[in-house]
Amino acid sequence: METSQETLLHAIALSQIDGIGPILARKLIQQCGSPSAVFREKKEALLAIEGLGRERIKAINSSFSLHRAEAELKVLEKRAWIAHYIKDPAYPRRLRNANDAPIVIFQKGEADLNVSRALAIVGSRKMTDEGRAFIESFCGDLTSYGVLTISGLAYGVDGTVHRSSLKNGINNVAVVAHGLDRVYPFLHKKLAQDVVEAGGAIVSEFLSGTEPERENFPKRNRIIAGLSDAVLVVEAARKGGALITAQYANDYNRDVFAVPGMPGQESKAGCNLLIKSHRANLLESVKDLEYVLRWEQGKGPKAATRQMQLSAQDQDLVDLLGQNNTVKDFDWLCHASKLGPSEVLSRLVALELEGLVKPLSGSRYRLLI
Repeated sequence: METSQETLLHAIALSQIDGIGPILARKLIQQCGSPSAVFREKKEALLAIEGLGRERIKAINSSFSLHRAEAELKVLEKRAWIAHYIKDPAYPRRLRNANDAPIVIFQKGEADLNVSRALAIVGSRKMTDEGRAFIESFCGDLTSYGVLTISGLAYGVDGTVHRSSLKNGINNVAVVAHGLDRVYPFLHKKLAQDVVEAGGAIVSEFLSGTEPERENFPKRNRIIAGLSDAVLVVEAARKGGALITAQYANDYNRDVFAVPGMPGQESKAGCNLLIKSHRANLLESVKDLEYVLRWEQGKGPKAATRQMQLSAQDQDLVDLLGQNNTVKDFDWLCHASKLGPSEVLSRLVALELEGLVKPLSGSRYRLLI
């Protein structure tokens, strides 16, 4: 069931009230019935909710957060970005299971966040040549597993993960610590654009205008862990964001992997610590991932579709959908294919059932392979 604009408005507003974090917000929604009901609830009833208090109730009754949410909805509509309320079917199911999941997340791009396999790959900003070579080789080996890769768009390991995923045709998602209206670091603006244009997405829990403040990055790291089946740490010192992400993954009962290094190798000290403290599985190749997660090669959605036999006309339609890795309009597909609307629609439905095509809002379609 699609979330109403009223529910989304009040969910965004609730998420912006100081002192009401994701856990308390979910508690309020559960007890009141909906985000909208929270704002309509009487003061006496709100006072009875443990952990709320008079200052937070005063903030709920203020119009400031609602005005901010109204402005954000206008930005979303203007830029065709997506907002996922936590009870939406499209909200990432893995993230929903985390007790501190945000009640709303924002998405730029059309990536499906509920794919069957999702792997976060993180590590140091000060990446070594060895780390870069490992990621490039690993992503090359990962292509036949039908995996969505997730990272944080930072310098070093993150950026290499996104570039290697793009190079190998792996759909990928960048989770950021700021609003979707900006890119940090700025030098990764083109990389972020490439991720979106290739069918991936940029994801954030922060409203437009939010700067990449220091305190936002641990919050970003929990989203990276929450979106994934497993987290792989390629390189990390004994302290840093990658180990925070690994800790969140362990807290969320996700599998964690780390690439080992030689004793005394600073760039691997965090990885070795995770392994020897039994907080991560040792990983040397994609085969270790396959063994622990039971991910059979060639069984992922992307790998399976490559082997399908299509009719000539279906293949022509797939080829049209794949042009320039962009979303295609239904009318354009009818014109380009020289087929009637009813025939194009029936073929698109068949391709959707086979997992090759995803329908989008506004009679648009995206190829999934």
